[in-house]
Amino acid sequence: MRVLSYNIHKGFNLGNRSVVLTAIRDAIHAVDADLVLLQEVVGENSRHTRNRRDWIPMAQSEYLADEIRQHHAYGENVRYLHGHHGNAILSRYPLVSNNNYNVSIGVFSKRGILHVETEKGVHLLCVHFGLLAWERRHQGRALLKCLDQIAFDAPVIVAGDFNDWRSRTHQIMLNCGLHEALHEIHGRPPRTYPVHYPLFRMDRIYYRNLELITARRLDGPVWKRLADHCPLYAEFKS
Repeated sequence: MRVLSYNIHKGFNLGNRSVVLTAIRDAIHAVDADLVLLQEVVGENSRHTRNRRDWIPMAQSEYLADEIRQHHAYGENVRYLHGHHGNAILSRYPLVSNNNYNVSIGVFSKRGILHVETEKGVHLLCVHFGLLAWERRHQGRALLKCLDQIAFDAPVIVAGDFNDWRSRTHQIMLNCGLHEALHEIHGRPPRTYPVHYPLFRMDRIYYRNLELITARRLDGPVWKRLADHCPLYAEFKS
């Protein structure tokens, strides 16, 4: 079972000069992951539809889904006058449940946790935490409450952009019985941001009740032309 986690930066490249959504779709397709957890996915943006020739007007989760990962879910996190964006999950397997949890703190930081279960019984939680430490503490507690609602022996993957460069949330995740895929393989979480010269350990793939085969950061020339984060890849025994 192959898993990809990727902050797609709303389909723009680093610096927001170009829309690279088609290239992102091609790169995801080339990885051939069974499960794809995405952050900063645009559901609608009427301003870009009017003003940008390179903008693709359909919902990005639908555009990125294909004949292999045709099952998909979108969780709106942020709404504005001209549209909205959030998290999305693409799956090779049918989805039997879909919930989007609002973990926003007032009007300051609009964030959510998208939780789906596949027909294979795997629970997927796609997260994008806030930039400030006190936000992440609140959102980490909310994530633990979500995990408490899942049977402790069920297979679980929690992935996304944790903005956790100080690894404080990381320790909380480890303390509650989760493992981080790249930490298990390489001894520490990966540096994933910015994509051209990764300095900050922002992104994670956590799991429990699964057998990890391999995990790595994807950082080749193809990815450097795309969004501002490096994606993460992990493979588990099915």
